[in-house]
This record gives sequence, structure tokens and C-alpha cells, in this order.
Amino acid sequence: MGKAYINKIEVDFNDGDTILETASSVQIKIPTLCKHPDLSPTGGCGICVVKIEGTNKMLRACCTKIEDGMKIITHDPEIVEIRRTVIELILSDHPNDCLICGRNNNCELQTIVADFGIREESFEKIVKEIPQDKSTGTIKLEPSKCIKCGRCIEVCQDIQNVWALSFLERGINTRMAPAGDIQLKDSPCVRCGQCSAHCPTGAIFEHDHTREVWAELQNPDMHCIVQIAPSVRVAVGEGFGYAPGENLTNKLYAALRRLGFNTVFDTNFSADVTIMEEASEFVERFVHKKGVLPLITTCCPAWVDFMEKFHTDIIPHFSSAKSPQEIMGTLCKTYYAEKKGIDPSKIRVISIMPCTAKKYEISRSNEMFASGYQSTDFVLTTRELIRMIKQAGIDFNFIEGEEPDNLMGDYSGAGTIFGVTGGVMEAALRTAHHFITGNKLEKVEFENVRGLDGVKETSVEISGNILKIVVAHGLGNVEYVLNKVKEAKDKGKEIPYHFIEVMACSGGCIGGGGQPYGVTDEIRKARAKGLYSDDKNSEVRCSHENPFIKQLYKEFLGEPLSEKAHHLLHTKYVPRPEYKK
Repeated sequence: MGKAYINKIEVDFNDGDTILETASSVQIKIPTLCKHPDLSPTGGCGICVVKIEGTNKMLRACCTKIEDGMKIITHDPEIVEIRRTVIELILSDHPNDCLICGRNNNCELQTIVADFGIREESFEKIVKEIPQDKSTGTIKLEPSKCIKCGRCIEVCQDIQNVWALSFLERGINTRMAPAGDIQLKDSPCVRCGQCSAHCPTGAIFEHDHTREVWAELQNPDMHCIVQIAPSVRVAVGEGFGYAPGENLTNKLYAALRRLGFNTVFDTNFSADVTIMEEASEFVERFVHKKGVLPLITTCCPAWVDFMEKFHTDIIPHFSSAKSPQEIMGTLCKTYYAEKKGIDPSKIRVISIMPCTAKKYEISRSNEMFASGYQSTDFVLTTRELIRMIKQAGIDFNFIEGEEPDNLMGDYSGAGTIFGVTGGVMEAALRTAHHFITGNKLEKVEFENVRGLDGVKETSVEISGNILKIVVAHGLGNVEYVLNKVKEAKDKGKEIPYHFIEVMACSGGCIGGGGQPYGVTDEIRKARAKGLYSDDKNSEVRCSHENPFIKQLYKEFLGEPLSEKAHHLLHTKYVPRPEYKK
């Protein structure tokens, strides 16, 4: 601990704290555009300069460690003028198209310009015409709007270990682009969207499908079904002034009906189906020795993309169970269509997801057309849904909650926690325990797989068997787990795990690339708390106990891993070693 003074306010700090962090602890906001709580400081933007009394130095607060006895000035006329000049220089290389920008009214640069009252341009414009990159169909790059803060590159390289983005050229010509100056679709990009989630401007944005969805909703010949992912319900409210983590499930159902959807289902239900298949698959491998261990979860499409590109030797370990999104889409065009007597060709399935990679998943392989039709037709991120609700004039804050359509709307608590790191593992363990022992768990919580530690290793005992498990989130943490597996295999030793869960985004889907902007660990914790509360308050907390799941298998699928279930609910993976990091 140490003591210093910021604007004559005495402050306590810990070793290693920066001036920026310490100032925030006493409600002093130092402006910055390059620093994000998830990322290491770079000092790239230069806006956070402060003075140290007794010297003529100006230091960058984001990357300067505070020292005992320091007397710091964060705001005075000279500092404000320097910051204003830096912002004006940034604006000289930035287009003036705020009105048609996807980040309009939700842009960090726009906010800071307004805070400084900048109303005219002081420097000659030098905006370069750089082509947009829409090649992935999931993430759009608009390099002319880039302010060179480096956030996207840092999260792509250091947090996700993907290395799809980099800075090219130097000096005034520096620009953000896929490494090698190729199209994004040809790069190692796994479409996780963390670059867009951390970008402070509109330089990286999800590919917007709201117009296509509006067209389907207005087509009287189409029966439009919507499904909402677990983590959407605890994040969507942030777009309407609610605190992060507030569960707004029933308001969402009501808003979606007002948008014009004919049927409202919940992806939590199909998460229960995924668990039925995946837990059965694990029991086959763990108990009956049919297949290799460890079994690795596959509900995250960015992780699947990452594995197919960089770890093709791990493919045999992957669960073949489709993600909840794809299972719901398939069941809508088979089970639901059959029950309701609707022509599947007239059904459109739209998913509301926290994830940009889900836009890619719906077209990734022939198995996604197992029903004879594309299982899911469009994917909207949480951000896109917020925009649609506002476009429709729905007063989300005061709308009365409603219930889902119950054929595939009612879910267990296990389905809810799919949206947070460790949730898939916990849900699978609840059902795997039942499949192995035939008994009901007295305590369904597996606390050791919860929390935001990047890698969580633990073991549980099931019927005398020790089950070694690990949960990893954030692709940069996956290498540690996979290296341990590969090292054991190479040396002929016992593999250290039986079951592995991987989520590409930090925190899992609650921190997905399509969620509302501004995510931090505190927000991730709040969203996770909302999901765990929903689970705790659920009457049914295990997937295999959901009566509508029992009905689905009795009337349609037969049993988990049946021939019909395997045809409709399972998929394959394709090595793509041509991608290099």
C-alpha cells in the first residue's frame, strides 16, 4: 500500500496500480480512447496525459504506475488544451459520417468529442479512402474509421491468440487490416467478434441482418419463429437503461411477439437437448469406452472454427452434438412443422444470439441442412435486436412480460447456465451423473467450474469414478489445456482430463462479440449472476427432468444417440490446415 495525491485528494493504492486506475477509485475520470479494462495499457492515444508536481513531465496515466508521495494533476487548462488538440488530430483522419455509422450515439470517440465541446475542425482533413471488408458475412471492417488505438489487434493477438488483425504500414499511413493485407475471410479469423466488442468506434461492426429479418416478418406467406439464447436475457436490458444482469426473459418474449414473430421459442430448451445428446456421448466414452477421451464441447462456433484451423488433430475428441441454435432450427423444421402441420419451406427461423460467429455457423456444413432445409435462416446479435425493438417503437421498459410457446419454450435451469463459462460443463455433469447412476443429485451445483478464472481444473466423483474436468474460456487460454493433452498423448501418458469445456469469449456467451458494448469483468459477473439466479429459481434444474424434453424424445427422437437423433442433431468437422497464424 502507498499514499499519493490526485488533484490534492489523498489516495491509497496498491503496488502496480496505475494513475488511471487510482484516479478512478476516487471518482476522477481521466479520458482515454485506447485503454480498455480487459487489455494491457499501450498509451497509444495520448489523451490521458497528466502532470506530476515538481517536474516538467507529462505522463500517460494508463501506463504509468503510481508511486508513493506522487502529487498528480489530472485536469488544468493546459492539460485540457493538449487533450483537445490530440482529439482534433484524430478527427482530421476520421470521416464525418456519424449519422450513418453503426456506432452513432454509442461511440467512444463521439462521446469524447462532445465532452470537449469540439464544434469545428482545426486541421485539414486527411481521411484516406480504404475499402470496406465485408468478406466474412459476419464482421465488417471499415478501416477509414479506425483511430489506431490497437484494441482490436491486442484482443485478437494477445487474448484470443488468433492473429487475424495487425497494423500495416507506418506513420501517417498506418492502418488496421487482416495480417498480410488479405481479406478477412482468408485470414485466421474465427469470427468471435471480440475485435468489434472492443473497438471504440465503428471501424469493426457486425454484419447487420435486420433488414432481411424485417422483410421475412412482413411476408404473409412465412411463419417466422424466433429463439433467444441464454445470455441475451441478462444483457439486452443494457440497451434500455437496465443494470447488467437483470433477467428480462418475459419482456423479451413480449417484445418479440410485437415485432411480428409467429412463434417464440427459447434456446434454453434446445440447450437441454444438446445436454441429452452430449451427456449420453460422454457416458458412451467414459463408461462404455466407445470413443476417445477427453470429450470436448462444441457449442461455441468460434472455438470449432479455431480447432478446425489450428488443432486438427483434436477433431476426434470433439462432441458431435450440434449447438443449441442448430438443434432448435432443425427441430423447428421437423418436429414443430410436423406437430403444427406447417410446410417447412414456409418456416423461417431467426436466432437472437450474443455471438457474431453464430452468423457463420448457420451455413458452415451440410449437416446444418439435415432437415432438408437450412436449419436457421438468420442470426441477429443482441445489439441488432435492441435496434429492432427501438425501430418498432416498443417501449421495452414498460411492456408487460409474456410466456414462450411451450412446445419448445420451457427449459431447465441447466439450459440457462449454458450462457456462462462452466455452464455447459455443469449442465452436462448434472445429466451425466443421472445417466451413470440412475440417481437424483442432492446438490446440483458444481461450484468449482464457476467464475472467471481463465482455466478451471477440478475433479468430481461419480459412482466411485473420478472424473477429471477442465473449463477454459478466451481462446488464448485454450492452448494451455490442449498442450497438456497433446504432451500426454505424445509421451504415452495418461491424459489429464476426461471432459473439456471451451468458450471462445471471456466469460462465455455473456461476454460474446455481439453483446452490448462496454463489457468488463464486473459486467460479466453481473450477467453471470443473473443466469445463475434463474437456474437457482427454476423448478426443474436438470435437462433430463424437463417434461417437454421427455415428450420430444418419446414422440419424435426415440432416445439420445438414436439413429434419428444422430441424423438430425449431430454434425462433423473438417480439418482446414491451410490457415496459419
